[in-house]
Amino acid sequence: MSAVRLAIAGAGGRMGRALLEAAGATSGVVVAAALEAPSSPLLGRDAGELAASAKGVVIGSDIAAATAGSDALIDFTRPAGTLAHLAACVAAGRAIVVGTTGFEPHELDAIRAAAARIPIVLAPNFSIGVNVALKLVDLASRALGPDYDVEVFEMHHKLKVDAPSGTALKLGEVAAKARGATLEHDGVFARHGVTGERRGGTVGFSVARGGDVIGDHTVFFAGAGERIEITHRSNSRATYAQGAIRAAKWLAGKPPGLYGMDDVLGIKG
Repeated sequence: MSAVRLAIAGAGGRMGRALLEAAGATSGVVVAAALEAPSSPLLGRDAGELAASAKGVVIGSDIAAATAGSDALIDFTRPAGTLAHLAACVAAGRAIVVGTTGFEPHELDAIRAAAARIPIVLAPNFSIGVNVALKLVDLASRALGPDYDVEVFEMHHKLKVDAPSGTALKLGEVAAKARGATLEHDGVFARHGVTGERRGGTVGFSVARGGDVIGDHTVFFAGAGERIEITHRSNSRATYAQGAIRAAKWLAGKPPGLYGMDDVLGIKG
């Protein structure tokens, strides 16, 4: 089987560099294109300056050319950029791995519509450990039931622009769904002043931002006389990058559809 050719969006960012490095450490993939915004000072430079595995790949902004020469694109940028890249992938008939968070409902609708034409892996977190934690949260929520209050805490670096994080929302969504609830009806995203007693069945969220924290998430199940905590901490962006590269390899030859990391890891259901 020939190597999977990857285009990396946002190549000059921290996550982009991690993806370039992860691609170089993974057999069966090659970096075919490295993309940056039209205003980036990196345009025209060799991506090998960012990661040795990408040596010889010129950093560009032509998304059409990048998708034409690749099998899949990996995007961890911002919603507007991701949707533009998604449109290019649809036009070229190429797969896309989306790790961007902070989408509005109508933007998620656009991704779902595109999945009817191309294969897409969309996940709020590509860490294998986080995806195992999601399964543990599902199990705990089903087993413990509504007598245990659910609270989700997350902390990220000071430059993160959306809150709660996509991973925190997914953890809360999984916990709520397991007991027949929804975040739309039962999510509590702010507490200030005299809030009154906690309403039963709700899923609360707490957010912290500071320093260079890559990503900490904890789901608390608080019952009478005991508390269960499911925690995941990321110490390196390499974990996300490795999962995304694995997802891109897995997409090779897949039919159109919207997939998640549980599909990639074989732990769905």
